[in-house]
Order: sequence, then C-alpha cells, then structure tokens
Amino acid sequence: MAEFDLVERIRRRAGARADVRLGIGDDAALLPVPAGHELVVTADTLNAGVHFPAGTAPADLGWKALAVNLSDLASMGARPAWCTLSLSLPGAAEAWLDGFLDGFLELAARHDVALVGGDTTRGPLSVAVTALGLVEQGAALRRDRARPGAAGWVTGTLGDAAAALVLDGHMPAPGGATPVAGEEARAFLRARLHRPTPRVEAGRSLLGLARACVDVSDGLLADLGHICERSGVGAEVWLEALPASPALAAVSGARRAALQATGGDDYELCFTAPAALREEVAQVLEQAGVEATRIGRIVAGSGVRALAAAGSPWQPPHAGYQHFAPASPL
Repeated sequence: MAEFDLVERIRRRAGARADVRLGIGDDAALLPVPAGHELVVTADTLNAGVHFPAGTAPADLGWKALAVNLSDLASMGARPAWCTLSLSLPGAAEAWLDGFLDGFLELAARHDVALVGGDTTRGPLSVAVTALGLVEQGAALRRDRARPGAAGWVTGTLGDAAAALVLDGHMPAPGGATPVAGEEARAFLRARLHRPTPRVEAGRSLLGLARACVDVSDGLLADLGHICERSGVGAEVWLEALPASPALAAVSGARRAALQATGGDDYELCFTAPAALREEVAQVLEQAGVEATRIGRIVAGSGVRALAAAGSPWQPPHAGYQHFAPASPL
C-alpha cells in the first residue's frame, strides 16, 4: 500500500463518537471539552525489542498500544474519549495492519474511544498513541497527594506479565531459576503480558476516595516511588500481602516477590487512601468488578521500603525498569 492508501484503510475502520467535530482526514482533529470537565492527555511509544518482543502478534500489539495509554487515563480517574495513532512501519503489509487494527479497535470499542488522527511513516516498527480523556474539574487523581498514615493499595494481581517475559526468555529470571508452569498457566501469563486490562472503571470509582494514584508499568516499587517523590513522603510495602494469581502462586516466595515488586508491565493501579476508608474503597471497587488488596502504608520520610516476613527489610534485585539503563528486558 502507498501511504495514503494505508491512512484510508485506517480511517474506514476507525470508531466514531458524536462529539468528534472533525476527525481523520484534516490536518488536525476538532474535539469539544464539556463544561465542568478537564482534558486529560497522555502519550506512550512502544518500540520493537524494547516494549514488546519481536514476533508479537499484530492484534496483541494493537491492543497493548492502546491499553497502556488507557491505563494512564485510568490512574487519573479519567473517562477515555479520543486517541491518535502514529505508526512507523518497515513496510505497509495489509494483513499486519488489519491484525493490528483488530486488537486496537476492539479495545477502543470497549471504552467508546474514537480514533481521530495520527501519522504513518516508514521506519523500524514503532507505535505511538496519544489518548485523551475527560475528568470532572478538580477531581483528577494525582501523584502528589499521598499523606503519612494513608493505606497503600493495588488492584488485580502483580508479576504475571514479568513471569511471561521470563518464561519466554525475554527477561532474566530473578534468582536464576525460570518459573515452572503448565500450558494453561503459561497462556494466562502471556495474556496478561500481551492484553493487559486498563482499570478505567476502577479509576473512576476511586474519585473522591483515593488521594494519590499511579499505574504500575515499570514495577510496583519504582512506580510507588514516583508517588513518594511527588508527595514528599515515604512508603512501606509488605511483600507477603502482594496479590498473586493462581498461575504465579506456585513460584517460590523470593522469586515471586521480585517479579511482583519490580517486574512491571502489570498496568494495575497503585493508590493511597485514608485508612479509615478501607470498607468504602473495597465496596466501590467490588461494584466496579475489580479486586484490590492493601499492600502497605504511607509514612513520613522518603523512598519505598519493601518489608519481608516479620518486618525485615528486603533488598530487590533492582527497583524497576528504566529506559537508558545498561540493559533492556527484551
């Protein structure tokens, strides 16, 4: 396909919303912001060999490219509305593009997100998405509002995606031993890696209850550390409280803790809320269909301390993933 044929192929499949005044086909989109709301904007780039293994199925890559952005909106308590998509492709293969759009637009439809623009270019495989959402004015969840005494929570389970990377040889195994898992467990772990669930409804439910929030993309300790830095506080994380899926539960304690605390790619929400609101938090998340676990507390000071059994300090192999560090996980 030529470039404009590729763009037209995307335009024909893009979703629609009544509030899109001008979408794909012009130099820029025109989108209204309703009165009493603020626009929430996030952007992520996924590069082959850095954010996803070579050979990832196009539909899985399409899903994940949008999911990681919707996860950012969820961490702010925003309702997704629109997105743009920029593709760098080594070649314009119709089958690959259709597969990518299958995954991307399936997730977009689930959250009523309209694709309103973007760009295409020839180059190494790379996917860049900008997602836009809406939140009631002054209500957004932020990283800078954690206070000492608050409880620390996380949605869902941790470590599944990292375990999949280890199982498939894309990341070193913590402790030097690869987790053993049956085929059903492996399929579950890979699905958690390639098709994460953005916790949009959970983020919306936490408005007015949570005080600070971040999505877990680079590893729990690293991302909770962002809350601590922005809020000027410290945090304690109880390793034995970290929620594990049945597929990960068979991994021995120390290796599982490393996967859960530092592995990343979970796209769960880590948030703080006053300890007195424990029942209210559990109730609204149950109504949203999301499990949540209290994993620690916010304290005076700085940084994140991971505590093993009986409160003994635990030293992680690393804090989490960082770009421009010496090694890449893929």
